[in-house]
Amino acid sequence: MKSFLEIVEEIKSIVSLEFDSKKIFDKDVADVLGISQMNFATMKKRNKVPFGELMDFCAARSISINWMLYGQSPESLVEATNKFYMVKYFSDVNASAGGGADEQCEEIEELELPEQFVFMLGGESEMKNIEAINVSGDSMEPTFSYNDIVFINRAKTDLQRGGVFTIRTEAGLFIKRVQKRIDGKIDIISDNQVYSTQTLDPSEIEVIGRVVSRFGDVD
Repeated sequence: MKSFLEIVEEIKSIVSLEFDSKKIFDKDVADVLGISQMNFATMKKRNKVPFGELMDFCAARSISINWMLYGQSPESLVEATNKFYMVKYFSDVNASAGGGADEQCEEIEELELPEQFVFMLGGESEMKNIEAINVSGDSMEPTFSYNDIVFINRAKTDLQRGGVFTIRTEAGLFIKRVQKRIDGKIDIISDNQVYSTQTLDPSEIEVIGRVVSRFGDVD
């Protein structure tokens, strides 16, 4: 991988036109990356590459991060990155973000996911635990919208830390934000503030799995 100094020089070359060919200093690179000059100086001293900021910089300018870090051309990566994974997609199952929904005949399809998205779901090792279903209703807007496809990790059923889960109650199948209370009961929370919070006993809830993505991160 290129050193911090080599990457800085690449950035200076890329943004030179934005500075009307004037001399570009380290403070300018820090500003472009959105890093304070103090943090930039520390990273430079330690040869610590700011990966997050660098990825944002490359994305904004349609630059290959592999080229920036390793000098690899996009063409050389086509075959290596053209890898897909399959997950179970219950196309006729709707988990309600509203008034309740039930599983029907559970017709199973296979949903093809690119390798880049697999990392967002926890990596290749988690694929055996991932299933996809649909969303109906509006009680979880703006986090989820009607007809979104959400990805559930069935191995993640611990409610201790809370989060967004697919659960089943006597009213049906739901996608809700779940929070465990001090008294042991469970708050079932809607992100849409129009809907009130419901409190249930753990025995009244079957946890299907944690919602990990909907073609994007879930808070």
